[in-house]
Parts: sequence; structure tokens; C-alpha cells
Amino acid sequence: MAIRTRQDQHPYHNHIVTRHIMRTSKLLATITGFDVQPNKAIVGRNAFAHESGIHQDGVLKNAATYEIMTPESVGLQKNSLVMGKHSGRAAFRDKLSALGYGDLGDNSLNDAFRRFKDLADRKKIVYDDDIVALVDDEVMRDHQRIKFLSLELWAGSKTKPKALLELEIDGQTLTAEATGDGPVDATFNAIRSIFPHQAELRLFSVGAVTEGTDAQAKCSVRLEESGKLVDGQGADTDTIVAAARAYIHALNKLLVKRTRTEPAALSA
Repeated sequence: MAIRTRQDQHPYHNHIVTRHIMRTSKLLATITGFDVQPNKAIVGRNAFAHESGIHQDGVLKNAATYEIMTPESVGLQKNSLVMGKHSGRAAFRDKLSALGYGDLGDNSLNDAFRRFKDLADRKKIVYDDDIVALVDDEVMRDHQRIKFLSLELWAGSKTKPKALLELEIDGQTLTAEATGDGPVDATFNAIRSIFPHQAELRLFSVGAVTEGTDAQAKCSVRLEESGKLVDGQGADTDTIVAAARAYIHALNKLLVKRTRTEPAALSA
């Protein structure tokens, strides 16, 4: 972006499509499980945010006053509050295309649209970041052996947290009930009960995709087994469901790693 915005100082050229920078940054954050810090230049949440009155006035009169590049040049959409529960499939497809997901297959599109309608019924406002989160969450779950089906929880200050979990493993539906120190612990114990494994939980983090009490939660889980590390992510308006999806995503990645063998040693 320095080359693009300051040709007077950097008279060079490249073939980078800068409109994909924001999406690429979000994809990398999803893969690694680590969010970009809000004040990160260009791709941070606050990069094009202006709270100060004098800054807002300057930007309204001339955006170049405080912005040497436009949000659109790095793929940031300005109109993020246009989708709702009455939006149709065509509008949803157009929104995905605007967000850089125009190449989504029909099956993935149908699954994403189904989850979008469900999300729109639960959230008052659906932001672009909400749509990106649910589409990425849906795409990550294609062709996985373990699939999340349902989760029921009993928790509170006067009761022992308990989780009733339903998963699909290789086409077979399995159910388990487990308790724990909290609802997340109970849910993870239920997953272990249905699919026993020796992987250790090395990281568990929770963040919000957008603002508000009805915001989608975005969870990240890191598992380690025999020196192999895998990261899983999940998103849902229910934080515990998001945690379950993240754990299951990590398990699926772990199963893939189990099938990979080290190259045979060369014979002397």
C-alpha cells in the first residue's frame, strides 16, 4: 500500500490486487486463531475509524485529510448494515460476491444461506463481519468426519453444569451427557465421551465478531497430540456452541494429521 499510495517516493509496480488484503487478513486470522489487533495499520478494526469530533469533521469534508488510502482500496465495505431476515437468496449471493465470496459453490452457498436466515432470526442487526464469520465457519466444515448436531446445557450458580451433546461421526449419530467445572468444560467432556482421544487442550479463547449482546462469539481452540498442534475455530451467537464447533473443527484437523505419515527414511 505504501507503493500504491506514495508513487512519488516509491516509483515501483506490482500485480497485487489490494482489494483482497482485508479478506486475506481475516482468512489468516481464522486459520491461525489469532485476531488482528484493533490498531494494526490498514487491516485493524480501528484503521479507518474516527471518534474525535475534529477528525470526523475533517473526514466528512475531505477523507484525504486523515486517510491516505480509501477503505475500498483494501477491500473494506462501508455499507455493512443492509442484510436482515427478509433478505432473499439473490441478495445474499450479491452480498457474498461483494465480500469476495463470489466463487462459493452451490452446496456451500445453500448451507451458508440457511445459517444466515437462522442468524437473522436471532440477531436484530446482521453485519458484514457476521456474514463473513458464518461463511468461513461453514466452509471450514466441508468434508469433515465429525459434525456438530445439537447441544443442550444446564448451568448456573446453584447447579452442576451439565451438557447433552449430539454429534455425527462418519454418518452415525451419537449422543453423550457430561458434567464439568463450567458449561464449556462440560461440553468438552461430552465431546471426549463421544469421541475418546488423548489430545491436550493448549489454547481456548473467545472473542466477539461484532458489537452488542447478541453478537456472534468467535472461539479458537488449540489441541496437541504427540507433538502435533492443530487450531480450530467456531462461530455462533451462543458462545458455548461456538466453543463446541471450534473443538470439533480442531479434532477434524487432528484426524487429517493422524493419516499423514512421515516420509520413509532413505536406506543407507
